[in-house]
Parts: sequence; C-alpha cells; structure tokens
Amino acid sequence: MNKKNIYVLSDSVGETAEFVVKAALSQFVDDGGYRIHRVPYVKNLTVLEDVVIKAAKQDAVIGFTLVNPRFRNYLKNIAKEYKVECVDIMGPMIEAMEKVFEKRPRLQPGLIHQLDEDYFKRVEAIEFAVKYDDGRDPRGISKADIILIGVSRTSKTPLSQYLAHKSLKVANVPIVPEVDPPKELFYADPSKFIGLKISPNKLNGIRKERLKALGLGDQSSYANMNRIQQELEYFEKLIERIGCPVIDVSNKAVEETANKIINLISD
Repeated sequence: MNKKNIYVLSDSVGETAEFVVKAALSQFVDDGGYRIHRVPYVKNLTVLEDVVIKAAKQDAVIGFTLVNPRFRNYLKNIAKEYKVECVDIMGPMIEAMEKVFEKRPRLQPGLIHQLDEDYFKRVEAIEFAVKYDDGRDPRGISKADIILIGVSRTSKTPLSQYLAHKSLKVANVPIVPEVDPPKELFYADPSKFIGLKISPNKLNGIRKERLKALGLGDQSSYANMNRIQQELEYFEKLIERIGCPVIDVSNKAVEETANKIINLISD
C-alpha cells in the first residue's frame, strides 16, 4: 500500500498540529502507514505556496496551526485553488474564543511552549533549592543565581523555596564559627550573595521556640545569648570579607525579604 503524505504546518513548533493529525490518522491507518512532513516556524507566504504545490502533486493532506490570520487565509485560498485538502486545526477555536472573551487574540506563535518552559524552569529551580539547601553540597554555590548566607534560623530555607517559585536557583549556606565556610564562597561572584542578619534578641526568641517544638529545654547553647553574639560577630566578619549586601530579617516576613532580594539582584 502506498503511504499517504500529510503536511503539518505551523508558525511555531508544530507539535499541536502533528498530535491532532496523528490522532485522526489512528482512525484509518496504523502507525507507519503514512508519512508526516512537519514544516515549523513558517515565516512567509512562499513556504505555504511551496507546500501546497508539493501536496497537490502527492495527493496529500495539509493540517496547520497558524495564528497569523493573513497566513491562514492565504493557505486556505491557495489550497482551494490547487484542490488540496487543507484543515485549519486552531483557527476556528481562536475565532470562537474571540467572540466569547470579546477581545482580540495576541496572535503570538508558540505561547503554549513559553508557558511550558516557564513551568519547567520553576520545577528545576525548586529541585535546585532542595539539593543545595543548608550548605549540603557547596558545588551549588557556583551554579546558583542567588546565594544566601546567614546563621541558623534566619529563614534561609523558606526564602530559597519562595525564590525558587520565581524560577531563581538559590543555594544557601549556614554560618557556624566552628566550621570553616566552603572555599567556593570566596570564588563565586559577590553580586550573587545576600547576607541575612537578625537582632540577637529576635534570634534568641526564635531559637527558644524551636527548642520547645523539639521537646528540648531552652537552656541549650543554641539559644544562649553569648553564643548568639559569637555567631553574629563571626557572620559580620565573613560578610565584610565577601563584600555583599545584607538584609535585616528581624521583623520581616519571608515574602518581604524575598522581594528585597529580587530587587537587589535586579539592580
């Protein structure tokens, strides 16, 4: 049996048109009983005419998704002239939605793929934030868009996750006097760093609540004021060495701090 030729035209990738065409083909022939010729990113009328002429010679069918009304009309008219079966897959739906929404369509090819790309970038950023949380792998420092540094309980992890939902890859590094900071901190771009500072009293209260939640007494050195002062002084020295901006998170919600970080990075 001679294989039928089907041309799929689009001013974007053409995946939508090809999917619909294959779904229709499945009602008539098995996979392999046809040839699909995908013609993506159509930019001019000459391409449309060339495809129609080929389709006419091969007794082929054309399926298309073109958001440009001029392209759609031209293709339908020339296909009619050459007596080629030509199916507008998306046009009627766009026209119907134009009536329902009472607004003009954007007429921008490939918008659905832009949305998909944004989604996958966000997922990638969330996975990145989890992988490089709390300094567990210093290799993330060189790959990050933003590097948060601060002592324990300065909202590094929730900030990393919040910013990841904005498609930003964030690594965060805890600062502990007894632990040498990873050497990667001193080789990374300083403009990516944000220091998170907090008042001693505020940190003391947060840590006491944390210990209670864990069922531990609040007399641990973790919530001791002398210990807290020691950690904050060490943090200040490290920040001075790196030379990065600092945000005081003492009385700020995560959303407020995140917006300040985004503005700093943008600047």
